[in-house]
Amino acid sequence: MPILILAVFIGVPLLEIAVFIQIGGWLGLWPTLGLVILTAVIGTWELRAQGLATLARARSAIDAGKLPTREMFDGACLLFAGALLLTPGFITDTIGMFLFIPTVRAYLRTRLARHLSASVETHVFVDGEEMKDRGNHKGPGPVIDGDYRDVSDSAPSGRSPHNRIPPR
Repeated sequence: MPILILAVFIGVPLLEIAVFIQIGGWLGLWPTLGLVILTAVIGTWELRAQGLATLARARSAIDAGKLPTREMFDGACLLFAGALLLTPGFITDTIGMFLFIPTVRAYLRTRLARHLSASVETHVFVDGEEMKDRGNHKGPGPVIDGDYRDVSDSAPSGRSPHNRIPPR
């Protein structure tokens, strides 16, 4: 992980400098700087518009009693896009602009959901011992195999049979 962080903090600025030099040589200094400022202004405007729309969708989902997971993911992508657009450079601006496209965010959300669902393991503990989830069931949740003992006719220790919780 430290190598990845090092690559990002050293590699990305070096790539940005190389792209600046190439575009600056093609367009000239002032048009290149103007283009960087223009992408920042457009990105800020787009971030504000999409951020407010995402907030409105999140409020609607909450009012409907739903967890706004899609809106939370979109908000995180927009926050990351805004940070990339505030960073001067054409590579970071391009990545940031792609994060403003709803279909790109939907694709990332789907990929992340698949990755997370593939990496989640189910662990069931019965009497302190871990049982393996066989995964061959068709129901909505995990199948838990175990032994049970009917204790409805006997009172728990230290309590009177009259204080029992009635069965449902």
